[in-house]
Amino acid sequence: MSQDAGASAPAGLETEGVRRRDFINIAAVSAAGVGAVGTLVPLISQMSASADVLAESSTEVDISAIQPGQTIKAVFRKQPLFIRNLTPAEVEAANKVDVSALRDPETLAERTKEGKANWLITMGVCTHLGCVPQGSGEGEVKGEFGGYFCPCHGSSYDTAARIRKGPAPKNLVVPDYEFTSDTIVKIG
Repeated sequence: MSQDAGASAPAGLETEGVRRRDFINIAAVSAAGVGAVGTLVPLISQMSASADVLAESSTEVDISAIQPGQTIKAVFRKQPLFIRNLTPAEVEAANKVDVSALRDPETLAERTKEGKANWLITMGVCTHLGCVPQGSGEGEVKGEFGGYFCPCHGSSYDTAARIRKGPAPKNLVVPDYEFTSDTIVKIG
C-alpha cells in the first residue's frame, strides 16, 4: 500500500505540474522562434541589392549624336554596352543572312525594336569568355563580317552582333531596353 500511496499524488498537484511543463515548453519554443527571426532578418536583408547596384539597374543614353554607321560604348551594370546606329546597307546585309545557317539563329528584327531596326543595342561582352570585342571605335577591327571582332579567341560577329565564326556559342546579348523618346533610350 505504501507504494500506491507514494506513487499517486493529489489530483490538484498533477494537473498543476502539467501546466507548468506546458508553459516552460511554450516559453522555450517562443524564445527559439524569436532568436531564429532575429538571426534570419539581418541575414536575408544583407542579400538584397545595395544602393549603388539599384542606382545602376537602369541607364538612360542620349542617342541623338550617333551617326549612321557609328557605335558608342556606354556602361550598364558595370559592363560595356554597345549602341550602334546601323546604316541602311548594314540593315540590308543583316536581313539577307540565312538565319537557319547561324549558330544562334536570330533575325535582326528579333534583336531590335519594331520601327527602330537601325538601332542595335547589345552588351559589349563576348559570349565565349567575357572579353570586350572590338569594332565599336574608330579604326578598330570589325572582323570579316563587319560587326565586332573578339581579339581574345577570334570570334567574329556580323552587323547584327550575331556570332558567325569562332568559339563564341551565342550572339552578343541584347539587354531589355525601351525608347522613351526619339533620342533617349532606357536600358534595364
